[in-house]
Amino acid sequence: MGRRAPELGRFTDVALLVLVSLAEGDKHGYRMIQDIEEFSGTSLEPGTLYGALMRLEERKWIEALPAAERRRPYRITPAGRDALGEQLATLRRIEQTGTRRARPSWGVA
Repeated sequence: MGRRAPELGRFTDVALLVLVSLAEGDKHGYRMIQDIEEFSGTSLEPGTLYGALMRLEERKWIEALPAAERRRPYRITPAGRDALGEQLATLRRIEQTGTRRARPSWGVA
């Protein structure tokens, strides 16, 4: 078995969505919530988002930038980009395996 991808923690889906959002560029919380809903259809509550931001910051996968007009933007770090890349590679393997296994097999009852 290959090297394990870093774990995003209990709330993998939210952390992954945040990293995907920030991979596009720096954003403050409200903009992340909007972006995540636009690209994934997932509505996040502010408390859920800020919990994920704290965990990602602790892992040094994102960093807070100076506040602008009472809004604090965040940025993905190089370590965060690496973690995102590994998670996306894992998701691609899962998707490929699921797609292959979901195909109907001829002659199977």
